[in-house]
Amino acid sequence: MKTLLLLSAIGFCWAQYSPHTEAGRTSMVHLFEWRWVDIALECERYLAPNGYGGVQVSPPNENIVVTSPFRPWWERYQPISYKLCTRSGNEDEFKDMVTRCNNVGVRIYVDAVINHMCGSGAGSGTSSTCGSYFNAENREFPEVPYSAWDFNDGKCKTGSGGIESYNDAYQVKDCRLVSLLDLALEKEYVRSKIAEYMNRLIGIGVAGFRLDAAKHMWPGDIKAILDKLNNLNTNWFPEGSKPFIYQEVIDLGSEPFKSNEYFGNGRVTEFKYGTKLGTVIRKWSGEKMAYLKNWGEPWSFVPSDRALVFVDNHDNQRGHGAGGASILTFWDARLYKMAVGFMLAHPYGFTRVMSSYRWPRYFEDGSDINDWVGPPNDNGVIKEVTINPDTTCGNDWVCEHRWRQIRNMVIFRNVVDGQDFTNWWDNGSNQVAFGRGNRGFIVFNNDDWSLSSTLQTGLPGGTYCDVISGDKINGSCTGIKIYVGNDGYAYFSISNSAEDPFIAIHADSKL
Repeated sequence: MKTLLLLSAIGFCWAQYSPHTEAGRTSMVHLFEWRWVDIALECERYLAPNGYGGVQVSPPNENIVVTSPFRPWWERYQPISYKLCTRSGNEDEFKDMVTRCNNVGVRIYVDAVINHMCGSGAGSGTSSTCGSYFNAENREFPEVPYSAWDFNDGKCKTGSGGIESYNDAYQVKDCRLVSLLDLALEKEYVRSKIAEYMNRLIGIGVAGFRLDAAKHMWPGDIKAILDKLNNLNTNWFPEGSKPFIYQEVIDLGSEPFKSNEYFGNGRVTEFKYGTKLGTVIRKWSGEKMAYLKNWGEPWSFVPSDRALVFVDNHDNQRGHGAGGASILTFWDARLYKMAVGFMLAHPYGFTRVMSSYRWPRYFEDGSDINDWVGPPNDNGVIKEVTINPDTTCGNDWVCEHRWRQIRNMVIFRNVVDGQDFTNWWDNGSNQVAFGRGNRGFIVFNNDDWSLSSTLQTGLPGGTYCDVISGDKINGSCTGIKIYVGNDGYAYFSISNSAEDPFIAIHADSKL
């Protein structure tokens, strides 16, 4: 009996670190600013058949409507209420999406904006996605309801009421982030209203939450809210399952608070991952791919079982939100595919693939506008995600998750799940290779000269399809074939001018 109690306690403690993906599915995708009807379709037609485990969706709660600049993406991060109606769709469409995605084994993770409401200068009226009245100046949000009592105005000690120094943890957590009205999360009433919102989503069937701006909340306040959350919906999850929690904690090592303060609540977003991987792949600051041999915790990352990792996200692909110029995005497609390929092949962390939309990078006068432009739209109405005959997306949706190289590396990660990091090889520069037990092997050439080497793959002998240059279809390869000898060795040749200068093979790509 004691053993059973101990095991159930351990399971309870670990629950918030598990994404609750179906067996054999090991990655999620962020379908940034997609409509609920399009996500439901994508779960059924593409994500489930290609082994994606879950989707991070944009905040589903009512937000302010911003018309200057015209409908920016960041209006989604300025709540007005916890009603479920946004540009992405209404409550019925949200429920339908969650049900349909769960029914094909693809989990939904909600981007939960619980640190604040809209900006202090947002005025008053009904310019919100459900038409709810609010008065930012008076701190009135009657649809929650919140009043002036529910905000941190009296607790913040800066003259402006906003964060003036990121070296002061009290300012970072008790003052306004870029003028956003900071909720008093130590108050039982505020905690209960947030938990009520999250429990509604859990009842609908969501599997977990990204906690936006988590470093701007005290870990104890987050825990108090999480302690109020219900178990997941037993229509899709085992009885007693707790929601998956991953917290947006931007910790690049220079501020007076650390990611590990948040481990008790769930995983954290490891922002150093994309920053440092981008620097290595770009070969900046003398970095080389050979140095990736000990990638992971030795690079001062959080422990793997506490990490949510990504090459880029919706913030830093626009040049802000941590990471700087080293961050790789779809604009740098060749290098980006290598970085995402490395992330998905390497065992560290739980991986999130970014799926973006294009934005005009410059006005005609040359001024940079890439930090605010909203999703593809017709007069503010989000455009449908259309699918081209070659399975890529139209209507200015980038859909990196549909790129053959990235989709096939998601499958690679599923195939090698649980296998050790093995058979590392490098040339002392930017040609590297490694295996995952006897299930997969990947080779990169990021040097300015060709790679030509015979390497130990650890795989059984046979002919394998490279899943980067093509697919295995009807028992043959549409791309490069790799011949592995009975001793596990194989010859690899990768030109430095190849469109995709890497090769990946795995157990399921064997002919």
